[in-house]
Amino acid sequence: MSEELKQMDQLFDRLFPIMRSITGDGVRETIHILQEYIPLEMEGIPTGTQAFDWDIPQEWVIREAWIKDAEGNKVIDIKDLNLHVINYSEPIDEWFTLEELKKHIHIIANKPNAVPYVISYYEKRWGFCMSKEQLDALPDGQYHAYIDSEKIDGELNFAHAVLPGKSTKEVLISTYICHPSMANNELSGPLVATFLYNRLKQWANRELTYRFVFIPETIGSISYLWKYGEHLKKQLYSGVVLTCLGGKEQRLSFKQPRAKNTPMDLLIEYLNNRQKYEMPIRPFTPLNGSDERQYCSPGFNLPVGQFSKMVYSMYAGYHNSLDTKEVMTIEALVESVNEIEKLLKLQELNGYYVNLKPFGEPKLGKYNLYPNINAPMLRNRSTNSKIDNRQQLNQILALLNYSDGQHRLSDIAKTLPYLLEDYEISIKALKEHGLLSGPFYEEQEL
Repeated sequence: MSEELKQMDQLFDRLFPIMRSITGDGVRETIHILQEYIPLEMEGIPTGTQAFDWDIPQEWVIREAWIKDAEGNKVIDIKDLNLHVINYSEPIDEWFTLEELKKHIHIIANKPNAVPYVISYYEKRWGFCMSKEQLDALPDGQYHAYIDSEKIDGELNFAHAVLPGKSTKEVLISTYICHPSMANNELSGPLVATFLYNRLKQWANRELTYRFVFIPETIGSISYLWKYGEHLKKQLYSGVVLTCLGGKEQRLSFKQPRAKNTPMDLLIEYLNNRQKYEMPIRPFTPLNGSDERQYCSPGFNLPVGQFSKMVYSMYAGYHNSLDTKEVMTIEALVESVNEIEKLLKLQELNGYYVNLKPFGEPKLGKYNLYPNINAPMLRNRSTNSKIDNRQQLNQILALLNYSDGQHRLSDIAKTLPYLLEDYEISIKALKEHGLLSGPFYEEQEL
């Protein structure tokens, strides 16, 4: 087991039992634990604040929730599974017949061993969740329903951290921290984001700035946009929402932003078409998904897509107790970190470049960038562990000719049969000799 995988596994075990909701101590406790791994700054927006068309709700405080039979035996208890109570439930302390109690119990009929995750953030109601098997096993009789909860004025919390790069143009990495004990649908995003941050922190030369955001879903992204939306409209280059990133032998997929031809869109289109990357593409829709729906709302229309593996609503454990670490696997999360890191590196490389000596070809021999003898048997002799002389020369000639500030690297790379990542060597060589500048993340004039 790698050290990174071990640390991720330990972090999962600390976060999984926490009773999270869109507000309250669960969110704050989650942020405080994550702050041990990355330097998150936590902020709060007070109850009652109007954020666009939404009002920040009161905090939900939950202390106990259980059902007992007539003999005092506990039938269910949130101390055993925090999904057993409706999230944001009102308090109750009454006796009911089984038939009366059933009106307030939620099950999943076609998944008899699963306890559903049910929320009622904005409508006052009380209730419990259990498996169909548990409910069917209850005999007729009297039952004591007890929920010790209240709603108090407080704040909605979120947290963010910024990794600066050479460019002030930003890449948004957003994920949510509001679901109770579910693995893939809740913790895969924060875990991948946390370890991705620490990967990017180690990059020797970060070109772009990276903004990592941890928020309650929907109300959190709306609140974040209310506070930072204008900044993002000016500075955001690209972005992704991280959700549902686990699953054995699952492929990472990309949900496109609402906007067309965004940087990540163009990159993945190139990789799929030219390098047989075969990443599944899901078109943008506001009908389902996560916080990309808010980032892509028409008032902002930000270039924010979404990465997922075991996609929401497409697996048996979605929004229920079958969503476990064993189904998700920590190994799958490490694979997601690996793949997303690679895509972010390629996105940085895939900028615009400018030829600094554009009047005719530079005399490449002066810079030791041209073979000093033009003999067929020497053309492919390797001087680099990754690419040979001929490949490097071809890339250099293409780069110099098309680096007019109007072509992305992927546009240039379409003219040659080489991997996009291989151009990094040639770009570095040209920059070292003062022949090329970039990458830039907007079109440039020569």
